[in-house]
Amino acid sequence: MQTQSGFHGVYPVAFALFGPDDQLHRDAVRLQVQAMLRHKVHGIAVLGLASEVHKLSTPERHQLMEWVIEDAAGHVPVAVTIAETNLAGQIDFARAAEAAGASWLVLQPPPVKAVPEADLIRFFGAVADRCTVPVAIQNAPEYLGIGLSVDGIATLKRAHFNVSIIKMEATASMVDRLHQAVGGSIDIFNGRAGIDMVEALRAGAVGFIPGGESYDVLTRVFNDLTAPDGDPLRGEALYRDVLPLLVFLMESIDNFLLHGKAVLGHRLGIAQTAPRAPFGTPSAFTTDMVRRYANAMGAL
Repeated sequence: MQTQSGFHGVYPVAFALFGPDDQLHRDAVRLQVQAMLRHKVHGIAVLGLASEVHKLSTPERHQLMEWVIEDAAGHVPVAVTIAETNLAGQIDFARAAEAAGASWLVLQPPPVKAVPEADLIRFFGAVADRCTVPVAIQNAPEYLGIGLSVDGIATLKRAHFNVSIIKMEATASMVDRLHQAVGGSIDIFNGRAGIDMVEALRAGAVGFIPGGESYDVLTRVFNDLTAPDGDPLRGEALYRDVLPLLVFLMESIDNFLLHGKAVLGHRLGIAQTAPRAPFGTPSAFTTDMVRRYANAMGAL
């Protein structure tokens, strides 16, 4: 697949996995990344919302990023989200990510609201201008409370050539609107756990950043729908099988973390899947649901 950035495909987000001491668990993170590589994902993402980035200290963010890049060992590209809350922090973290071996960066907007769009464009541009690898913008106002309009994205792209990817949390119709507006000059990666994957591809998306629980299925779906030797009918059938789980997980980010990590635990055979406190308590019903979905997809 030809893209502006050179990147495409399924980039599952590496979950932050904690031990009983509430610290990041080295062995569990390594097992998670090794499983992703076994299933031939196109890349790996880290420090997104599914990595519980806002519950991690800055040193923990560095640690998780470095572990994932180390374990990926150059086999696939690694996309690192920059979630620091100010300009200097984002520039410093971007430099550290590049030094560690990040293939591309995803800039998350600072946690403020009602900011004039021109100011947000200047913020992103100031960080992008200090980066030497391709830059994506996370545009998810539904979850972050702040984002860019279609015109704002086009303005940012025109002024900063290395802003070559938009990471959305959008419906397929929203993907189509952006794709039509920018004329394919910027690559669209969608999230939403993989919901709307089939239609988003038709609308112009080139990649997806889902969670870390069903990436093997979604990778096969993507390949079947895009590869010359793929089988689109098989891909759509696979997608229909996993879609109910994705819809359930995306009821909310908290629900996604609580139950998506549990699905991973069942499939990978690890116990380090609880979100970092505070978090909700699964019901007997949802615990059984998670187990059924995990068993249906099989071991990773």
